[in-house]
Amino acid sequence: MRKIKWGVLGTAYIFERDTALGMQLADNCELTAIAGRNPEKAAAFKEKYGFQKAYGSYEELLADPEIEAVYIPLPNTLHYEWTIKALQQGKHVLCEKPLAPSAKEAEEMFRAAKENHVYLMEAFAYQHSPFVKAVKKEIESGTIGEIRYMEAALITSDYLKSNIRMRKESLGGCTYDLGVYAVSLIQTMMGAEPESVKAIGSFNEDQIDVYTTGIFEYAGGARASFDCGMVLATEKNACLDRFQIHGTKGSISSVSFGFNCPGKLSYEIKTFDGRRDIRIVEAPHNYRLEVEQLGRCITEGETPYVTEDFSVSLARTIDRVLKEIDY
Repeated sequence: MRKIKWGVLGTAYIFERDTALGMQLADNCELTAIAGRNPEKAAAFKEKYGFQKAYGSYEELLADPEIEAVYIPLPNTLHYEWTIKALQQGKHVLCEKPLAPSAKEAEEMFRAAKENHVYLMEAFAYQHSPFVKAVKKEIESGTIGEIRYMEAALITSDYLKSNIRMRKESLGGCTYDLGVYAVSLIQTMMGAEPESVKAIGSFNEDQIDVYTTGIFEYAGGARASFDCGMVLATEKNACLDRFQIHGTKGSISSVSFGFNCPGKLSYEIKTFDGRRDIRIVEAPHNYRLEVEQLGRCITEGETPYVTEDFSVSLARTIDRVLKEIDY
């Protein structure tokens, strides 16, 4: 199996917390280089995670001819700029969510990928989970009939003001940080963009949304709702997530679910004929799965599981939500 030579732009917490282990576990990933604005920190990450090289600037890493693919965990406001630069250097890109601040910019990013004949994929690790795929298969096989209503929620701890999530200038707030998960899960199961979007948000003194809820209406009369918020006990890493999907023949509900959790996850099926089942799915490390999948796109020509159509459609919906809450 050929290994893809990866570079990482930045020493962000999400890399430390999740993606580093995923890349280390991935069978087709070679940790080639890491870059940071702080050369000392980049050098420390090189030693800690087993990179071959460390660079003191993002430009140096992108100029490295060995690097085939780049992971971008930078702040939301920097995704567009550095993804475009990486694509123009002929690097395949895995960019953290949200891919871009707007649908227009997301479209421009994918256009740059096509022009430079490389892959671009938004880093929704949970979309690669066998758990999410199993629920989607239940929908597609007609287990609960036609969807009439779905809800999804992701609520986490509040954060200190120093946290990047709490700064408007870096596109903080719960819709960008958490709502993209709930809305993307709804989009995956509904299989379409909503025709109507209504939303309301609660803002803190720094004018970022700390709680947002929305209602989607679809052609044919189906509806969905989402909730996202950063309102639990401050900095306690608490998390509340759930989903329910109701159809014309029954329902599917989360039992134990985490958007990016590995391990044994379960969902419950109830049908109107009286059947009730708990399905358990073994979910490996989702960040490993997304790194391996993009690697196979590069070496074997697979289609990215998180597609251009999916990401641009999601960005359009998030644009509409933010317009509704007047972000």
